[in-house]
Amino acid sequence: MIDLDIQNQQDDRNIDVDKVGVKDIRYPITVLDKQTKTQQTVAVINMYVNLPRNYKGTHMSRLVEILNEHDRRISIHNFSDILSTMKERLNAESAHIEISFPYFIMKTSPVSHSKGLMEYQCTFKGSLNKGKDLVVVINVPINTLCPCSKEISSFSAHNQRGEVRLQVRFKKFIWIEDLIKLVEGSASSDVYSVLKREDEKYVTEKAYQNPKFVEDIVRDIASKLERDPNITWFAVESENFESIHNHNAYAYIEKHKAKRYNRR
Repeated sequence: MIDLDIQNQQDDRNIDVDKVGVKDIRYPITVLDKQTKTQQTVAVINMYVNLPRNYKGTHMSRLVEILNEHDRRISIHNFSDILSTMKERLNAESAHIEISFPYFIMKTSPVSHSKGLMEYQCTFKGSLNKGKDLVVVINVPINTLCPCSKEISSFSAHNQRGEVRLQVRFKKFIWIEDLIKLVEGSASSDVYSVLKREDEKYVTEKAYQNPKFVEDIVRDIASKLERDPNITWFAVESENFESIHNHNAYAYIEKHKAKRYNRR
């Protein structure tokens, strides 16, 4: 009888594979929403396990089966369960999952109170090896106005849209909305999907009164995260899509707070 389980056959190259699995699964999911309890969206999912040196391959279809068993409901709360199932079902020492999805928040303009949905790209990254690890990633569009341009110009100052990418590790549950609010509060002004003329005036003048370099953005966000005892590690980067330069401006800060606390 022919053995059709090729993956379990012996491999003689004596090389471990750190990650093997499936990528770019487009999948409908339900995520937790602070305002409406849940939100339906479509994610791109990557799932991996390690492969010991003595096995030829892994059973990739089992990863998709595990995803289907969770009935579209994905949240920070059940990440550990998914990873544990992956390790057990595929006989692996480590498991990894990355779930990226657009997240929508109804945002009201500052003066006319016009409502419109804002999209934020989010990612949950989880790993389970000897311990578990979970990182939440959000990408937040912002507006910045150049302090130098304001200082040297007689009439105006150049401003531009930018993007902040924030990654955090934490002790207890944290809302996506709270991270977004923290980032937007550190910008020269917010970005909105709907603005009337009176809103444009407000946003423009607010940015003019609140100029920020990319260095200011990452430092302001880092200062707030440093004071939050729930955050154990963060990485924050800010990039300006410059309006008058043929390049982008960029700044990055990473901090592992746990290491600092352990030295006390």
